[in-house]
Amino acid sequence: MIQKLTHPLGRLLLLLVVSALLMGAAIAADPGSEGDPLVTLSYLNSVFLPKVEQLAREQAGGGSSAGNFTLVELAPGKKLTGTLGCELLLRVGSATCSAASSPGLIDETDGSVLENGGALQKNHLYMMTIEDRAVVAGGSTVKLMVRGGYTIQ
Repeated sequence: MIQKLTHPLGRLLLLLVVSALLMGAAIAADPGSEGDPLVTLSYLNSVFLPKVEQLAREQAGGGSSAGNFTLVELAPGKKLTGTLGCELLLRVGSATCSAASSPGLIDETDGSVLENGGALQKNHLYMMTIEDRAVVAGGSTVKLMVRGGYTIQ
């Protein structure tokens, strides 16, 4: 058998057999089929990523997607509790921070900390960096821009 492989015709025959096997494997793979799908950038951007973002919003317990703010109205005395990383901006009315411990809310606009009972300033961006941080509406309807998960009580 070894002598046949050293002969030029034996080598050619071996090369043809190996080539035929590789071509058969390539044809059997059927690229682009359900068994061997091709993934394109347009599929990732238009189908896959929106599904991942939707799942992330559902697991966060509501609210808006990571990049968008949602306008939220709170009736007087109502409380908005945000999930970890929730951001909000007071637009109309007055509201106070509700937190059992320090820090309450982080004022991203000026880098300060707003403690329990402190009044939110209009047009300042606040972040909830610890669980169970909330904003309580004052004596009139409050309008907030909220990004992230939240619940209203």
